[in-house]
Amino acid sequence: MAGLLLSVPASAQQWLPPHDAVHLAIDAQPNVVAARARLDAAQAQARALRVGSHEFQVTVVSQRRSTDELGGRQRFAESEIGISRALRLPGKARLDRDIGAAGIDSAELRLDDARHQAARLLLEDWMAWLRAAEAVQRTSVQLASFDQEQRVLVRRLALGDVAQKEVELLEVERAQARAAQLAAQAALDSARLAMQSDFPSLPIPAHAPDVAAPLVLQGTAEAWIARIIARSHEIGALESDARGAEARAARARADRIADPTLGLRRLSERGGAEQVNGVVLSLPLGGRYRSALAAAESANAAALHGDAAAMRRDIQHEAVLTVTSATRRSAQWQAQRDALAASEAVLKRVKRGWELGEIALSEWLLVQRQHNQMVGLEAAARADAEQARLRVLVDAHDIWHDE
Repeated sequence: MAGLLLSVPASAQQWLPPHDAVHLAIDAQPNVVAARARLDAAQAQARALRVGSHEFQVTVVSQRRSTDELGGRQRFAESEIGISRALRLPGKARLDRDIGAAGIDSAELRLDDARHQAARLLLEDWMAWLRAAEAVQRTSVQLASFDQEQRVLVRRLALGDVAQKEVELLEVERAQARAAQLAAQAALDSARLAMQSDFPSLPIPAHAPDVAAPLVLQGTAEAWIARIIARSHEIGALESDARGAEARAARARADRIADPTLGLRRLSERGGAEQVNGVVLSLPLGGRYRSALAAAESANAAALHGDAAAMRRDIQHEAVLTVTSATRRSAQWQAQRDALAASEAVLKRVKRGWELGEIALSEWLLVQRQHNQMVGLEAAARADAEQARLRVLVDAHDIWHDE
């Protein structure tokens, strides 16, 4: 596989795994390995169809003849040797090659689709790990902030500047922050284990990279939707199956005139006194069985064309949702970023008021709690927006594919 990540901006690669590692991890997926084996089987089947199933047959007969004649009982050694082979009628070889080619096309497309599904899974696992790592970092910062505030408050308590209940109130917030940090760490461990289970060969860094501001998809939504549909492996695989069924139907119709068998025959009778050389031609007579097979394959081809049309509709629907989600997620993140900026201004003002004794500790803690939620919402919206954009690139085969 070559040419991975050719169209991915350099800034997008900062938080994506190296493309060589992605290539190896995807190719090692069990469904990809199975699809590759099916491609090997389809190629072997195509070779078999190309040469045909007819083979030479050799017949050897040895016998002894016993006769009663005027001179007495006579015994003779006799033998028969024959060689024959069925001959594929003109046009059938081309149909067999078409059947084999359609099988290879279908297997190749299903191999690409297996890689595509693996790429989707890798994106989900990787972004889940980045989200969990960001949550650990965020909650650790929040916990460190409460630790610092607690030390300051304990010193103020010793000086008589604050009451004991304020220290206890802050301790409650600190305990909650500690619980949130532990939960985030557990989620990070689970995300790492999930990715290691799904992609054992993928190296996972000790520290997750930060997801920066999401990039914007270049081009119109209509162009991306058309690109996703045009590059769908599932549609192409069903269309290849339909072409193969059409070729098999034509082959079954051609088989209504069966392939003749031509052979040479040599007989030696009465101890070699009589020699016979001959040509043997046999021709099966096709009947309703072969006609029924042709009708069945024609119906199967029509069904597969219907399946391909239905798949195209489903892919189009999914493509619209995927591209629309990327646009909406980006807008949601921008709104969340603006809300976080406003929250930071409020937090600074309220904290300053608490430090000056103008605002109660409970009010500052409430604002701090709300701000922490805003930080988490902004981080989630940022990761969602970037994952939605990358999902469009994966579905359009612009990253992690070899086309």
